[in-house]
Amino acid sequence: MSIERIQGGVTAAKGFKAACCAAGIKYQGRTDMAMLYSDAPCAVAGTFTSNVVKAAPVIWDRDIVKNSGVARAVVVNAGIANAATGPAGLDTCRQTADCAAEALGIPADQVLLGSTGVIGPNLPMDRIAAGVAAMAGALSDTPEAGTDASRAIMTTDTVNKECAVAFELPAAGGQGAVKVHLGGMSKGSGMIHPNMCTMLGYVTTDCAIDRALLQRTLSAVVPDTFNMISVDGDTSTNDTLLLLANGAAGNAPIAGEGEAYETFVEALFTVCRELAVKMAGDGEGATHLMEMRVTGADTKDHARALARSVVGSSLVKAMVFGKDANCGRILCALGYAGVDFDPAVIELYLVGEKEDLCFYRDGRVQDFDEEKALAMLSEKAVRFVCDMAMGDAEATAWGCDLTYDYVKINGDYRS
Repeated sequence: MSIERIQGGVTAAKGFKAACCAAGIKYQGRTDMAMLYSDAPCAVAGTFTSNVVKAAPVIWDRDIVKNSGVARAVVVNAGIANAATGPAGLDTCRQTADCAAEALGIPADQVLLGSTGVIGPNLPMDRIAAGVAAMAGALSDTPEAGTDASRAIMTTDTVNKECAVAFELPAAGGQGAVKVHLGGMSKGSGMIHPNMCTMLGYVTTDCAIDRALLQRTLSAVVPDTFNMISVDGDTSTNDTLLLLANGAAGNAPIAGEGEAYETFVEALFTVCRELAVKMAGDGEGATHLMEMRVTGADTKDHARALARSVVGSSLVKAMVFGKDANCGRILCALGYAGVDFDPAVIELYLVGEKEDLCFYRDGRVQDFDEEKALAMLSEKAVRFVCDMAMGDAEATAWGCDLTYDYVKINGDYRS
């Protein structure tokens, strides 16, 4: 069954609404809070930061995902991360959930939370409460409401990030097929590195699917999407990816593997990959999206490690920024990835919009046209591919160049 790209993001699925407001938490003159709401209880799955230092909303959400697995709403703020705030941070989570529960008429333990921004300060609860009340009265299921919500959660992002798809699944009762929708939004620009990255991601679907299967699907998709991007080598305290399914599409519930399950996996992968690539291309100060595709590896894990090593290299990032065809930087990053391979048999290419350029083959750097290389390195998306000649496993990682503006942005992040 084909996956169709459609307009919108988190409100593309039936029964989901969104709203945003300018609460004045840190930023002035822009929206900085968002709310998602489902008309019906949702099965919820999630993946979270691997950083030992976890923000209060990560702890809050992880408990709900692990224990009840049911949610109706998400409240997100930008500007202050509510991380390294001790017991007060968790108390803020409880108060925020209570405010949302009262405003929406739902249990507080069905309210998920997200925060992003500066680590350390406490959230201003009065502004959070006012924002929750304002958003509860402004919820809408329009595509514009979803887009506005995706803008409200931005920090140093320069563009909002959203994506949605539609696909058909067998209808409940076995009579024909129904259209199912899946959409998402994410934010992330800096402190981005695998396992996961500085990101908040929210995906909604009206698909009916078993909760345990929902978690298994999300966990299976993350390794080749959100865990394959890197901007600066830092893993955040707040990384959160949540997937909510309310079953409003009326499909026959997915309870196990099969064609319907595979279609759902493909749809989820499509949305997560697009959101991840948009985050990589919008890295702080970035001028280029960088893509590294490794083919011919002996195992999937080795392919991932090799690709991530290249996009995570500061020297490769600087090379792309300077449009310098110094392929030795890439070879070096492959060589310290922790994967044993024979340098004499690999082939490395720069892949352009119109042609490919061989950088390395037969154990040596090839003669190539420097002007062609410069033109290809000037394209918005700079892509490399390396055939390891070891097997049939492959993986792709995404990153961005390292620019002067990255240092400027992070030199005064708190101001």
